[in-house]
Amino acid sequence: MIRYQCFSAAGGVLAGVMFLNPQVVAAQILKIGEMNTQQIQALDLPKTVVLIPGGILEEHGPYLPSYTDGYADDAYTRELAKAIVARPDWTVVLFPQIPLGNDPANTIGGKTVFPGSYPVRMATLRAIYMDLANELGDQGFRWIFLVHNHGAPNNHKALNQASDYFHDVYGGTMVHLFGLKPVFLCCGSKEKMLSAKQLAEEGFSVHAGADEQSQLLFLRPEFVPAGYRSAPSLTGANFADLVRIAKAEGWPGYFGAPRLATAAMGAQEFALSSQSINAMALQILDGLDSRKIPRYADEMDPLNVVGENAELQHEQAVEKRESDWLKTNKIQ
Repeated sequence: MIRYQCFSAAGGVLAGVMFLNPQVVAAQILKIGEMNTQQIQALDLPKTVVLIPGGILEEHGPYLPSYTDGYADDAYTRELAKAIVARPDWTVVLFPQIPLGNDPANTIGGKTVFPGSYPVRMATLRAIYMDLANELGDQGFRWIFLVHNHGAPNNHKALNQASDYFHDVYGGTMVHLFGLKPVFLCCGSKEKMLSAKQLAEEGFSVHAGADEQSQLLFLRPEFVPAGYRSAPSLTGANFADLVRIAKAEGWPGYFGAPRLATAAMGAQEFALSSQSINAMALQILDGLDSRKIPRYADEMDPLNVVGENAELQHEQAVEKRESDWLKTNKIQ
């Protein structure tokens, strides 16, 4: 008997019991870090899906932990794994979570250094996933799903490009699931659960507002300090307002109205988003060509998004500093 939580679309959390054979589940959801060479060689690769959960260490202000995205990605990955192995004969291989991402929210205000943010360059992120694509492709893996919900355009671009590389070079399917527009733009829980007055207070928020605060209240409440209930609201009407807010001296690292967050809203958002990502992944396994699904980042040129060009210039300066040091020390 395996105990689990059933997430209702109404926003509540229903305790449920699912009767499954634990040995069957254990055999179908595997952790690659715990497998030996013979176990990996024995995998039926055409029916094996590799899940690589990601995340970014990114400031989320005083009311959320820096690894907020990572905790959510871990939960989404676990639900996706269960959805895949519910199908007969399919196996999921879980990679250790990769706590790396590009372009944290502090760059919206031109702040390249901010406590809690530890990004890697876009080129570095792309290279990491391309390197993994090479190793997995050379070993014969055909199915790879990336679970990484950080929303910065260049972060999306890096993961999409690595996925396209795997397809073009190895003929397999590697998909950045949260990069797909139907998944990324799901699911509007704030609009369903907040009043018109509350929505006006939340305003246009892309980071650490009521929705993200709610998600962590639901998933990992032990990491949420009680102070969020009295958090001042930083309301913007559009992206230009967010830039102004983030540029201000003493900006705490969030937008919107964290004080409006509830675990119930987080439960609904997680349930709907999880259903969306699971349904999309299963359709892809059934033959849907992921390259024909609109991708969020394809509709925005990162160079034209406020802050993205400046961030790329900063990354180029960092790369040059590193390269100059290597050349000075004659390191190849």
